[in-house]
Amino acid sequence: MTTNNITDKRWSLQGTTALVTGGCNGIGLGIVKELVSLGATVHVCDKNEPDLIKRLEQWEEQHLPITGSLCDVSSRDDRHKLIEKASSLFNGKLDILVNNAGVVLFKPTASGSGSIVFISSIAGLIGANNVSLYAASKAAMNQLVKNLACEWGKDNIRANGIAPALIRTPLLLQNYENKKISEIITHVPLGRAGEPQDVASLAVFLCLPSASYITGQIICVDGGRSINIS
Repeated sequence: MTTNNITDKRWSLQGTTALVTGGCNGIGLGIVKELVSLGATVHVCDKNEPDLIKRLEQWEEQHLPITGSLCDVSSRDDRHKLIEKASSLFNGKLDILVNNAGVVLFKPTASGSGSIVFISSIAGLIGANNVSLYAASKAAMNQLVKNLACEWGKDNIRANGIAPALIRTPLLLQNYENKKISEIITHVPLGRAGEPQDVASLAVFLCLPSASYITGQIICVDGGRSINIS
């Protein structure tokens, strides 16, 4: 085998299967695009039916290997149906799980390795006003990442988390005025809001063979916000 072939395999997801929750917009959509571009076959779930239908039509027109199903991951019944759907589609073989919306505990059954990526928030790592319950849930998610990394490492399944800060998603633009976004950006050393692709690139890297020795980590994608005490 040539060096080039070895390198290509380390930076490819060809032949892998992936499940992405909340994959129709924002960060989730960016992750889906990145996964497919590197060769993965992806199943997406989302609770917004019009958005899901629109995306599925687009992906079908582009002949992309993406399927989708309606699912509210806060519903126990919906989570069970999602797991059954993914198992059926992928013949019981799931390599990658990206928890972008809520948490689905679905242990990858990959032959050789598996990767789980949780999309958390810097709110779970630093203090902030008016987000106590949200911050507590993200802090719990961060601890779950570490525990799963220890518990499932023996099966060569890795778990990592990404903690974004201000990311320019439809949800952000819906909930914050430009003036408020500009105010928050003053505390970001890089001086801008992040884009969904900034998070998606790291999420997909963590699923690659090149990242095979990275597990149990919470990595901030925040333009330096979490280290800026000013």
